[in-house]
Amino acid sequence: MTNLIKRVVPAVLTDSPAALLSMLQCAGIFSNWVQIDITDGLFVPSVSITSKDIAGVGMKIGWEAHLMVQDPEKYIEDFYLAGAKRLTIHYEAEKGGLYDVIEHITSLGMGAGLAVNPEMPVTVLSDGLVSRLESVLFLAVHPGFYGAKFMPEVLEKINLFRRLCPGVSIGIDGGIKASNITRVAQSGVNEICVGSAIFAQPDAAASFVDLTSLALEGWENKKID
Repeated sequence: MTNLIKRVVPAVLTDSPAALLSMLQCAGIFSNWVQIDITDGLFVPSVSITSKDIAGVGMKIGWEAHLMVQDPEKYIEDFYLAGAKRLTIHYEAEKGGLYDVIEHITSLGMGAGLAVNPEMPVTVLSDGLVSRLESVLFLAVHPGFYGAKFMPEVLEKINLFRRLCPGVSIGIDGGIKASNITRVAQSGVNEICVGSAIFAQPDAAASFVDLTSLALEGWENKKID
């Protein structure tokens, strides 16, 4: 994991264009990269802002879209035009045409990420699949809402996957906060996506700094390399 970028990533989830603008302006103060969560009311119950809302903001920092949607293929062109640098789709949403969707994403010059829900075994992440990806994102909650309860058993899967794929960028998303982020960093992840523990706090910038400091403790004392 030595050469992989290690970072805490602010995760934006909202259905309000005004809140989107506010959160992105806030994130731009302390981070050069954000994850924007996109939900469609089908793959998960909640419905978020859209690519048009993001395009209308005029993004000043790098960003990726985490597509918690059915038929992610339908979203690729719109998010490319909106300026996404990476698209992360869900394994559970596109099993049949997964390789074609990943190829479409990468053909446009974006990084392709693959997210897996907490119940999904590591065995679905074959060498042939992982070799096409920029990153793998492990969900530590059932996706779609801020503030869901963290599922620590996911860390065991991450630890195993890191041993199997030492050079792959691994992210985790869901339920991360000050009380668990050091342990999360030790599991083998290099990107830690955090939503409510940043944006639902009185001082988002201070919370980000504190979380990053705690994550660094974990990375500096990691259990595996």
